[in-house]
Amino acid sequence: MHSWTDTLRFAFQPVVNLTTGGVAGLEILARPETGDVLAEARRDPELDGRLAVLAFRAAARKETLLPLYVNVFAGTLGDLGGLTPLHDAVRAAGRLPWEVTIDVGPPYTHVPQQALLEAVGTLRDQGFRISADGVGDGDVPLRLLTDMSPELVKLDASLLARPAAIGAMRTLCEQLGALVCVEGVETELQCAAARAAGAQLAQGELFAPPARLPAAEVYVPPRSTGLAVTPRSGPSVREFVRPAALLPATASAGQVRALLTGSPDVSGVLLVDMYGVPVRSVHRSRFLLSMSGRYGHALYADRPAAKLGDPPRTVGVDATAWEVLDVVADGGRDRTSDDVAVVDRFGRCVGVVRLADLVRALAENRVEEAAGLNPLTRLPGSDAITGEVDQRIADGRRFALSWLDVDHFKQVNDGAGFAAGDELIRSVGRALQHVATDSTRVGHIGGDDFLVLADPEGLNPLAASVLDAPWSAGGRAITLSLATVLCEPGSVTDHRQAASCLAPLKKAAKSLRGASWVLGRAGLPGHEILRGVETATAAGCAVAEPGRG
Repeated sequence: MHSWTDTLRFAFQPVVNLTTGGVAGLEILARPETGDVLAEARRDPELDGRLAVLAFRAAARKETLLPLYVNVFAGTLGDLGGLTPLHDAVRAAGRLPWEVTIDVGPPYTHVPQQALLEAVGTLRDQGFRISADGVGDGDVPLRLLTDMSPELVKLDASLLARPAAIGAMRTLCEQLGALVCVEGVETELQCAAARAAGAQLAQGELFAPPARLPAAEVYVPPRSTGLAVTPRSGPSVREFVRPAALLPATASAGQVRALLTGSPDVSGVLLVDMYGVPVRSVHRSRFLLSMSGRYGHALYADRPAAKLGDPPRTVGVDATAWEVLDVVADGGRDRTSDDVAVVDRFGRCVGVVRLADLVRALAENRVEEAAGLNPLTRLPGSDAITGEVDQRIADGRRFALSWLDVDHFKQVNDGAGFAAGDELIRSVGRALQHVATDSTRVGHIGGDDFLVLADPEGLNPLAASVLDAPWSAGGRAITLSLATVLCEPGSVTDHRQAASCLAPLKKAAKSLRGASWVLGRAGLPGHEILRGVETATAAGCAVAEPGRG
């Protein structure tokens, strides 16, 4: 009598890094030739646990070095309290638990949440990583998701038609320290939407279909735009993480040589202790050069590979690309091509970043950023400011958005000439930049119009720097008008709504004589005149300091 395992096969689908275009791992998918073993496994936790072990062993037989994703139903973990047989299988195969991510999938209904959380804690203690699968199309409670605090959240492709939902999940994942992956990506438009929404990883037929052999190549559409980041922070290192080639710290030079010669794409090997903490870094070229020298193999083959390695260079998972470059710059010139290990809060290696990936992405970002700069002031345009506005709204931050322009600017150009007008605009831009703090963004949106995004506490010095200055062009005195809208958390939904609140405030400021400043609050009627003199047609309103009611 044939067992159900006789007709069970497994396929592998790559999880793709949308920034580097590389394969971040392989999800192992059960493919029964007859019957519906997955439906049975959903009802039978013991069967589901056995499937997880078989899936891992199928991947181990392929001798792939890539991180693996093993699917398990939430109910299985809640019932079994862990996956000890899987942990034993991983150890027996010579792999490390932190190279395996447990994809916890729905249904979650009727699963005892406390038992599930305790099982997740047990898996983490064993070294496994946790992924929350089926989010957006499944029934995972949001509170349970935050309590699980997964390293990865997998979103259903149906959410691509709802970018606000993906953006909200990206914000939540940043708080949890998790990455966002979109599943089921089938078209280039979906891939572009996933990138635009902030997803770092994706999988689907577009990149590579599930196959019996792990994919060596995947198709990733080229990026149409640069990274949407601010110059001060830089892109997160999470966007560039590649799988690391890991061996125990006790590995011999012969074992490292066998790994490198069998894996031409591996640029180096990290030797890790029993907890997954990097202790030595072995660079491919330098190692193979030592081994290929005269008597090299005889001298080193059976000796510890650590003797041919260097101290590892590491960064935390929350580091930025610029911080990685600082780590590279602080090292010796002979190590500029070395991989940098990325470690979690426990010091365990979660992958590596390559200098070439960082330089390429940062260069693309600089090109995109330069294309968006106003050629007159070299300040960013409205897209950079509005993107930051949306980010602050998503983060629930209080902020002030201001619109500054020159009064009667056409008369300046007509009377003093366009060169004097251009110099005036450049001077105003320099004044704004000079007073800007780390939390202030200044943009030149064209002509004599500037946008300023700032914390409310920084409004008074910013306003004073431009409104109190004696501006002139061609010998004639010039005044400026400033309109500001204060946005409390929840008062606006996006930058468009903030801009619509700002438009009538600008009109009110322009109706005043002299240097003027009008302040309003999103969602509340009326405004305050902080500077300027009312004309006969201007509506009366109270004068107050920013922040007062």
